[in-house]
Amino acid sequence: MNFVLMVWRQRNAKSKGRFVPHLVTDISADTSFMEMLDVVNEGLILEGEEPIAFDNDCREGICGTCCMVINGRAHGSQHGTTVCQLHMRAFRENDVITIEPIRAKAFPVVKDLVVDRSAFDKVIAAGGYISVDTGSAPDANAVPIPKDDADLAMDAAACIGCGACVATCKNASPMLFLSAKLAHLSLLPQGKAEWRTRVLNMVREMDKLGFGACTNERECEIQCPKEVKVHNIGRMNRQFLLASLLERIR
Repeated sequence: MNFVLMVWRQRNAKSKGRFVPHLVTDISADTSFMEMLDVVNEGLILEGEEPIAFDNDCREGICGTCCMVINGRAHGSQHGTTVCQLHMRAFRENDVITIEPIRAKAFPVVKDLVVDRSAFDKVIAAGGYISVDTGSAPDANAVPIPKDDADLAMDAAACIGCGACVATCKNASPMLFLSAKLAHLSLLPQGKAEWRTRVLNMVREMDKLGFGACTNERECEIQCPKEVKVHNIGRMNRQFLLASLLERIR
């Protein structure tokens, strides 16, 4: 298969970027998108040109580092799929494929398709944990957990923090990510004790970092590669409102 890639090239955070065409030829339909970029970079290196910078790690759909915008959609057009799980058979012969980084104030471009997503780390550091003593693993049935709560917590914990929700939202809101992290902790007994300070600290950190607010248009849910649901945002909003009221009373 043959393609024309229109790739965002930007030397560093301070320079001005632009789309640069790259011709790709004789690519197998079974080649993954990342492997295709590897082939392109091998050709660029042989020609003495600068390779395309992009993030990747596991290439198994679990690390979240590969998030980029392909033809205007985070991770591409296939539902429930990360870029590293996307294959060239999803495109047509001679397609023009536009590849660019996530666009968000809180995610500045480092180089080409690489963005600094350390803002997510700061949100997690603000409260995305439970303060308990560590020790040996308890027996599986030591803490009874209702199945519905366990299922909801597991679904929320599937979030890989890729930033697709930020890339997709017109307000660059990370609330699907944030609500998933809050849900998988607050739904379980171990995380219930700190739910008030957790939701207050993490939401306030999100606002401080320059992310936008949710306007409930649900595009984040559609583009999430792990299909995290927006009902987590509703739960988070209720928790934040209640925690704010209780804070004022105290």
